[in-house]
Parts: sequence; structure tokens; C-alpha cells
Amino acid sequence: MKISANEIRVGNVLEHNSKLWIVTKTQHVQPGKGGAFMQTEMKELKGGQKLNERFRSADTVEKVFLEEKAFQFLYQDGDYLHFMDQATYDQIQLSVDLVGDSAAFLTDGMIVNICMYENEPISVALPATVVLEIVEAEPVVKGQTAASSYKPAVLSNGVKIMVPQHIETGTKVVVDTSNSTYVERAK
Repeated sequence: MKISANEIRVGNVLEHNSKLWIVTKTQHVQPGKGGAFMQTEMKELKGGQKLNERFRSADTVEKVFLEEKAFQFLYQDGDYLHFMDQATYDQIQLSVDLVGDSAAFLTDGMIVNICMYENEPISVALPATVVLEIVEAEPVVKGQTAASSYKPAVLSNGVKIMVPQHIETGTKVVVDTSNSTYVERAK
């Protein structure tokens, strides 16, 4: 669907130069001289390449609509991840590269959303947060809790994160899957 350059918003998926791009930043600029334009920062969906593009107000761009389906994670087999469609029970196999660093947070039975374009998977969205157990953390030292400082810890999936001083081995914590950071202690 063609849209005006002025209608570009963060999160839109655009087809530009025969590739699919997701818009990560936009800025509408009205210079003192010349016509207004939309400055965009985009990231390619397949390769991850970044692009800064300037669209004049009169330009039109092709907005792409993606189909999002719920899939259940089944298992990992080497460099491939296996998922099952929740509606049809069809199974698909995707490369670990498509998921990226977030693949470490996949657990058996986890429900993820896979974005499809023309029946081809192009991205996998995990839940925003997961609850994991700390398997290794430095002991608490009395007197260090006055200032808000963090210490390294290892999660049950092997990922290293920084946690507050009061978190000990065996504690369950909520972790943000998008950037592998501590959110809070699990209840």
C-alpha cells in the first residue's frame, strides 16, 4: 500500500530498493529554505543493515503489512530452531541467526510471534520478559548495599547479566529478552 512520506511512523515496515526495512526513527524537518522532508533511520529485516534515508513530503513509499502468527517453540537442533503453528499444527524450521542473541531465552513450549511476509518468516518476537534462575552470583558483602551497584551473575540458560547486590544464587529474576537486562526479582 502506498503512503505519503509524511505518514511514515516508527515501527512501519517499508519496501525500499527491493528490500524490507523497519523504521526505527523518524524526524519531520522543515528547513528555512526548500521543501519539508521526513528523515528516517531504517533497519533491514533480513540482514540487519542500517540506512538513513530522506524522503521529500511529495514522495510516496510502499508500506508492507506483515502477517503475525503464534508459534510454539519445540526444540533446537544444531543451528536450527523448530516451531509449531498454534492454529494449523504445521512445523517449521528456522535458522538461529533469524532469532539472534535472543535465542538463548527460548524454552520448550514458549509461545512466540513470527512475522511472515508472503509466507516467508522474516522475524521472531519473543515475550518481552522471562523468569530465570540465577545459578552463579558473587556473595553479598555487608556495607555494599548503600549505593545502587550491580554485580555479574549467570542465569540458568548461561547468559551473563548484571544484577543488584542483594540477588543471590538460586533467586528467580525477571529478565528483559530484548537486551538481556535484569528487570526485577520474580514474585
